[in-house]
Amino acid sequence: MSFVHHRARLTEGQQRAWDRSWPVLGRDVADVVAGTVAYDPPAWFGRTAPLVLEIGSGMGESTAALAAAAPEHDHLAVEVFEPGLAQLLMRVGELGLTNLALLRGDAVELLRTRVPDGSLAAVRIFFPDPWPKRRHRKRRLVQPEVAALVASRLAPGGTLHLATDWADYATQMRTVCEEEHLLVNAAPDAPEGWYPRPEWRPVTKFEQRAHLEGRVVRDLLYRRRSAGHPGDHAS
Repeated sequence: MSFVHHRARLTEGQQRAWDRSWPVLGRDVADVVAGTVAYDPPAWFGRTAPLVLEIGSGMGESTAALAAAAPEHDHLAVEVFEPGLAQLLMRVGELGLTNLALLRGDAVELLRTRVPDGSLAAVRIFFPDPWPKRRHRKRRLVQPEVAALVASRLAPGGTLHLATDWADYATQMRTVCEEEHLLVNAAPDAPEGWYPRPEWRPVTKFEQRAHLEGRVVRDLLYRRRSAGHPGDHAS
């Protein structure tokens, strides 16, 4: 699995949003990992609330909508693509969100070094880079070591929600998560274990394009097993 920092030019609107809001809402993962910026969500949000981490927020379309729909949760969006972060800052301003913070950089390194065990209510990985060429598949995000890391950072009962429009990646995700002992499928009786597409997950332009191009979108939802119940099942 590889991490690449993406720099690209911002539109005028994105640049204005960046200049206005990044110093308040944005942080670099490298600074948090180095300890020059504290990892302190209660201080960032001014409260203690269930915390949702999204790995790869893209252009922020679903991120902003989900944060707006769940004001009782705090949301961390981790992304490497600066125009995506800038676009999300624009959405934050438009919606007046106060429960969303942005991090630029490698989410896996953040999880590994700074996010405490059992501290997350949910982790979302929506449409990660599929690296479709066979020789590149080792670069895919969802690998056994990442699933184990994510699972360890979830609170008991916390959820890992994945979605992809690449069939073989969906199968890989399912295999990896089924083999992680801390995770249990939240839809064990659904056909092939796929989670029924939740109505609350927004249909983004990206997903619409996938449908138009004939790719089936698969959702997977796993829960971290309750402490002291290694054999429990999702209800």
